[in-house]
Amino acid sequence: MPTYISLLRYTQQGAQNIKDSPARLDAAKKGLKAMGGEFKQWFLVLGQYDAVAVLEAPDDDTAAKFALAVGALGNIRTETLRAFTEEEFIWRAAP
Repeated sequence: MPTYISLLRYTQQGAQNIKDSPARLDAAKKGLKAMGGEFKQWFLVLGQYDAVAVLEAPDDDTAAKFALAVGALGNIRTETLRAFTEEEFIWRAAP
């Protein structure tokens, strides 16, 4: 299943309701699972982003639909990247 890395930033609304973040994360995990995907890892980070999630989804359309659905709630802004494993890279780079 394809891997995606989502870079997350809290919005003002999300920061004001930070205490609700664990429940929102749990709901996001359940939502992605219902779409056929899975959270592999989630990190709270320091720097220009607030959190990083490593996800798997069946395809790019599903990953985009999930990111849009979560972003529409107004608590975070996302930037989602398609990630390729080393094995996938070698296969694509081979002549």
